[in-house]
Amino acid sequence: MSNFSVEASDLLKDFLYYLQTIKGRSPATVDEYFNDLRTFFRFIKIHKRIVPADTPYHDIPVDDVDLELVSSVTLTDGYEFMNYLQRKRHNDKAARARKTTSIKSFYNYLTNKKHLLSVDPLKDLERPNATEKNPLPKYLTLEQSIELLNAVDGPNKERDYCILTFFLNCGMRLAELVAMNYNDIRADHTAQIIGKGSKKRIIYLNDACMAAFDAYMKVRPVDGVRVQDKYALFLSRQKKRISRENVQKIVYKYLEKIGLDSQGYSVHKLRHTAATLMYQHGNVDIRVLKDVLGHESLSTTEIYTHLDSRQIEAAAKSNPLSRVKPKSE
Repeated sequence: MSNFSVEASDLLKDFLYYLQTIKGRSPATVDEYFNDLRTFFRFIKIHKRIVPADTPYHDIPVDDVDLELVSSVTLTDGYEFMNYLQRKRHNDKAARARKTTSIKSFYNYLTNKKHLLSVDPLKDLERPNATEKNPLPKYLTLEQSIELLNAVDGPNKERDYCILTFFLNCGMRLAELVAMNYNDIRADHTAQIIGKGSKKRIIYLNDACMAAFDAYMKVRPVDGVRVQDKYALFLSRQKKRISRENVQKIVYKYLEKIGLDSQGYSVHKLRHTAATLMYQHGNVDIRVLKDVLGHESLSTTEIYTHLDSRQIEAAAKSNPLSRVKPKSE
């Protein structure tokens, strides 16, 4: 079940169901729209002092977002949200551009499809140029990745370790990991997952993944699990399929523990880390990496070759002879 069916207000649900049923967007894409809108309206509630400024961000509900709140938003609010994303959440241009698209689509729908707004307040909200000059992905080094895994502890350490191991070894997307069932994993250590656009692909689980999986399955709850979640691989404390937001909290918790929480790292950066480590340390062919990551186009994957070139450039500049100049006549 999509998380928006529980957390979203009727006004938000109406738009999200429109995307899914009329526009034919995949469930994963619709969930991304919801996550963006939830982030936006949580910001609006704090910004307009509807909730106390010290309210934990993840505790701000959006099941009460109504037309009164929606119509109170101004273009200035939109730009202040963009500023918040950049300065506080460290979102890059691509992430900010996607969130802008989600918000503008919602307001366009309310104005031109539902006619609930006479004027679209965010019509002139400009999208950041996602094709920024230096869009190289941020990633953890090999040493930082090992440190992140070693930081795992607590009552759910087997589950958390397995989650991080899958991210760092398989390059999975957040939605793909959350949707996994334990019976998806076959005897040959492969699993079929559902990627963007509901496209299926096979991932291969290496020895580290299988060791983490086996350790987790020994302690994974069985009794008390909701019927609809009985096969879900990763479970929350409530013994139901873990949510994207819960996984994000887990990842942020351990990133914070090793001192990387405020440096622009995120769940998606673990996917970049897996791809970078495979390309740089595993000598994986770029076309193979494209299939591993489930990219539509090879040009998307080629960003990792550019990143490698940047390292080569840095290595050349670090040569102590790089500053030796010819003597002037």
